[in-house]
Amino acid sequence: MTGDIHPRTPTDWLTMPDLVEATGESLSRVRRYLDEAYLIGSRRNGPFAVPSIFLVEGQPLSSLRGTIIALRDAGLTDDEAIDWLLDHEEAIGQAPIASLLQGRKSEVRRIARTLA
Repeated sequence: MTGDIHPRTPTDWLTMPDLVEATGESLSRVRRYLDEAYLIGSRRNGPFAVPSIFLVEGQPLSSLRGTIIALRDAGLTDDEAIDWLLDHEEAIGQAPIASLLQGRKSEVRRIARTLA
């Protein structure tokens, strides 16, 4: 099935100032989230931004870091990793980010490792 049949998970995009406000953290702490793969973002639509769905109660989704690392280890760029997280994944039956939000990180990471 194609992405046209299963639309991308809707999300707002947060710029760095938005992330500082949403997390209540300093700019340097938000940069650390990005440097240490707790969050991942993109510049493809203009200024650098992170999908807001990657935050839960003002903090990075706890299972996101290991998943980002697995996706990078599989050779995905950050843009490709974001696309994979937000797009419907047939092997999971929904977008990987939806599974992560449901606490199903093992299943998501198992499939992420097969992308290499």
